[in-house]
Amino acid sequence: MHMSPRKRPVVWVSVIAVIALAALANYCAPRQPEQRRAAGVSDIAIAAQKVYVAPGDLDEYYLFASGGHSGQIYVYGVPSMRHISTIPVFTPYPATGYGFDDESKAMLGELTWGDVHHPSLSETNGDYDGRWLFVNDMNGRIARIDLRDFKTKQIVGPIPNVSGNHASAFVTPNTEYSVMASRFSIPIPKGTALGVDKYATDYKGVITGIKIDPKTGEMALGWQVVMPPFDYDLGDAGKLVSNGWAFFTSYNTERATGKLEVTASQRDRDYIAMVDWRLAEKSTAEGKGTMIGGVRVIDPKTVPGLVYFIPCGKSPHGVDVSPDGKYIVGSGKLQGVTTVFNWEKIQTAIANKDFTGDEDGIPVLKYESIRDAEVNVGLGPLHTQFDDQGFAYTSLFVESAVAKWKLGTWEVVDKIPVSYNIGHLAAAEGDTAHPQGKFLVALNKLSHGRHLSVGPSQPESSQLIGIAGEKMKLLYDAFTEPEPHYAQIILASKLKPI
Repeated sequence: MHMSPRKRPVVWVSVIAVIALAALANYCAPRQPEQRRAAGVSDIAIAAQKVYVAPGDLDEYYLFASGGHSGQIYVYGVPSMRHISTIPVFTPYPATGYGFDDESKAMLGELTWGDVHHPSLSETNGDYDGRWLFVNDMNGRIARIDLRDFKTKQIVGPIPNVSGNHASAFVTPNTEYSVMASRFSIPIPKGTALGVDKYATDYKGVITGIKIDPKTGEMALGWQVVMPPFDYDLGDAGKLVSNGWAFFTSYNTERATGKLEVTASQRDRDYIAMVDWRLAEKSTAEGKGTMIGGVRVIDPKTVPGLVYFIPCGKSPHGVDVSPDGKYIVGSGKLQGVTTVFNWEKIQTAIANKDFTGDEDGIPVLKYESIRDAEVNVGLGPLHTQFDDQGFAYTSLFVESAVAKWKLGTWEVVDKIPVSYNIGHLAAAEGDTAHPQGKFLVALNKLSHGRHLSVGPSQPESSQLIGIAGEKMKLLYDAFTEPEPHYAQIILASKLKPI
């Protein structure tokens, strides 16, 4: 059968169109990606898988983060990093009526704002037990949150004699005490007027133990120890072999005034104070000490063995005890190393009276006798957390990074940049006797360029990092209201909310 001449052009046009479309399709078909690009896509897919929690599914961990000047606690799920709830603590919260009813108004008293820094979960045998969350306020207060209903149930303070309660609210391994310490040394009792020319001799720091009822969680003032006029910054409690001791970093051991950026940075080393809190408890029960501001305050000069000073790198910020309690890790933020002290060596030095002097009658241990290592982690080390494989993770404020290093060999094995200027960091149960590993959250101070612009005032960046493998992997950027100074991550299965 022959086609008519009139139809032939249509057929040829159709054939040409098909050929052209086939050629175009072949030209536009995805090409085999280069190997480098394939790896990138794979990394993104793996990261997405690790953080994705499907609708209706639940996160594996809770993260409790301090809310800074909001006065509240923020609750997130990990690994999704979804904000789940805000727990009102030191500031009224109209969304739930907190601070407006009679009960919460009575708890807040005359102070209706707070500066929240360090949440601390209750512990049993050095591990989180999911009962309570304690958190400090710079106004000399500590609050207790009941994790059965995520409600603030008690606020104690302002505590007498303590000014600027920063090194708080860290708990001892069986939640016997939550601790406090003076960030700003003052003449005591509060309200005493003395010129700054008397600062070195007559101003005092104070370390406090807040007693916790093991059944109800009720808090009450336990003991106080008067200290030299240093700035006491952060703390941690010993565990296992070092149980019974509490550790506090301090700076301005020069006892300086004036331009502190210059005058308070003259020494090569400052101190970590270590306090035998069981001896403080016993001495208070025996009636030792002097009544100051209505509280019995113990002077370490009168109770030998109560307090010792450990020399540490200049202006130390964090002090962190390893999961087995064998190592005390101090990070001098004006020094490029993190220093590891050996608990057995500390005990030997005390027994041998291996001291280099004293501060107001408190012995100073010989640095060379108790140090195990100076780990070259990087610039501006602040805080250290631990995993379940014997590794430590230290935040580097100046370098905007996290360094991973091995306990025992002291080798830095990995480093990951963060955005930007990290302060604290939190690993999954990373400050307990049995860390979980898996995840770490970098609590960064700056976030510029990491999110849609909201004007000149920026949120802060909390970056989720995977730490299960040999190399750390950035998984997710989350953003928070200012300022989550510190956070803790607990297995969700440990909590039994009503």
